[in-house]
Amino acid sequence: QVQLVESGGGLVQPGGSLGLSCAASGSIFSINVMGWYRQAPGKQRDLVAQITINGNTNYAASVKGRFTISRDNAKNTVHLQMNSLKPEDTAVYYCNTRHSGGRVYWGQGTQVTVSS
Repeated sequence: QVQLVESGGGLVQPGGSLGLSCAASGSIFSINVMGWYRQAPGKQRDLVAQITINGNTNYAASVKGRFTISRDNAKNTVHLQMNSLKPEDTAVYYCNTRHSGGRVYWGQGTQVTVSS
């Protein structure tokens, strides 16, 4: 019903930056919350950042001050700007959306690797 397509992952050195984008398409209706989760090998999937339709944001403590989440409601996109990246940020990053009516969708994931 709704498809999420992520882009922007890749390999970066510690201290570098990457920007992730996610575009939603399909029977979208209203996206109440858009967010990013990440999962490292052998670990659970955890919330990185999320943003509501009104622009309220929430960040994991480990990324606060380094990452910035934003969204364009008209274009149904969400962006995660990641600065001062650390090796601990290495993970597969997943876009997530929560829609009016209780629908939840996930992207396929994009790899972010922080290594020297």
